[in-house]
Amino acid sequence: MNMYCYVNKMKRIVAVNLFLLVLAGFLSGCYNSGEPRERVLKIYNWADYIGEGVLEDFQTYYKEQTGEDIRIVYQTFDINEIMLTKIEKGHEDFDVVCPSEYIIERMLKKHLLLPIDTTFAHSPNYMNNVSPFIREQINKLSQPGEEASRYAVCYMWGTAGILYNRAYVPDSDAFSWECLWDKKYAGKILMKDSYRDAYGTAVIYAHAKELEEGTVSVEDLMNDYSPRAMEIAEKYLKAMKPLIAGWEADFGKEMMTKGKTWLNMTWSGDAVWAIEEAEGVGIHLDYEVPAEGSNVWYDGWVIPKYARNKKAASYFINYLCRPDVALRNMDACGYVSAVATPEILEAKIDTTLSYFADLSYFFGPAADSIQIDKVQYPDRTVVERCAMIRDSGDKTELVLEMWSRVKGDNLGVGVVIVILVSAGIMVVFTVYRKLQRYQHEKAQYRRRNHRRKK
Repeated sequence: MNMYCYVNKMKRIVAVNLFLLVLAGFLSGCYNSGEPRERVLKIYNWADYIGEGVLEDFQTYYKEQTGEDIRIVYQTFDINEIMLTKIEKGHEDFDVVCPSEYIIERMLKKHLLLPIDTTFAHSPNYMNNVSPFIREQINKLSQPGEEASRYAVCYMWGTAGILYNRAYVPDSDAFSWECLWDKKYAGKILMKDSYRDAYGTAVIYAHAKELEEGTVSVEDLMNDYSPRAMEIAEKYLKAMKPLIAGWEADFGKEMMTKGKTWLNMTWSGDAVWAIEEAEGVGIHLDYEVPAEGSNVWYDGWVIPKYARNKKAASYFINYLCRPDVALRNMDACGYVSAVATPEILEAKIDTTLSYFADLSYFFGPAADSIQIDKVQYPDRTVVERCAMIRDSGDKTELVLEMWSRVKGDNLGVGVVIVILVSAGIMVVFTVYRKLQRYQHEKAQYRRRNHRRKK
């Protein structure tokens, strides 16, 4: 079975399992309904996105600050849209969630967020530790009357780029998106199964000449959802498709560490993990943000409008902005905290490296030449050729339809819904048949008993 068929098969399995997991969630309670809700903090976060023991330590911190006990109900998600659907319907009263930037923008548009408290009786406002650069980016998501930084505090951020095997791919090739369309790497390329990243990559590469000439910008290209732009993206992605080993959501970094593939369009945090893991087995990987440009992404904490413990949620967000806690979370997931304090900088400086980065945009003027991991902390020149992908709004459905045509895997949005509904019908039917069988057997038992009594 080739990689493409394998990926498709696995997606169908995942789709059915996803329904069963959702069903299980409905059948199980998250907390005791008799428990005072102000003593419970419900958190909804990405999987593997927080340091070990951080949640437990927050409980101690909260007790010290408020004199109150807090119990944490912690759930994870792996798709922004699934999280958003739960928030929109109001069926879940999560107190604090961690969406990506475009979902934060969508939530602001739909007035789904509460402002975050920044005044605490016995604790400093650690949210001030967030880099001014990051706050500026988050504020690009603002809506009329709603400044984004009042409703969202950035947690982690990073770039999208090329993870590559240096034994087979020269640095110069990885420095351009062209490598994803290069036939000499056919069958050795993995593309991220993300319609937004794929779309941005395609339109950037398609306009490489105009970008070099300065007649267009990365930001304008990635956020252009005109019919012409979508036509171009579809054309280029379909041209790439025969060359790739598969579309991946998470397994790409492991394939790279095993040397089975040589190129992977991926995110910086995953690249950090893969590079470190591969070194242990003698495989040398590296990561580049192509010269044409790419996207910079941001995940942030927000408080949904249906939250029932805004106080604890604000304390939690504030706690995560403490430098020591930020470092623990960074070490756990490989991504970069939005916190930009001297403690963070000191901890991340690596004098064994020959690479120097200008991080004055993030840490301040004194950090204009720092020995540091280039994957985690991109140089100013890298950031300047990147931009944030915004919410596609009412064009989202059209982009998803295009994406489904590109992949041709019959797992477009509509089909996934059909799969889930069909799985649901099967579950309901199975339960119904079991109930029927039980009632039938019960009736037979009663008849037998009645005959025996006669």
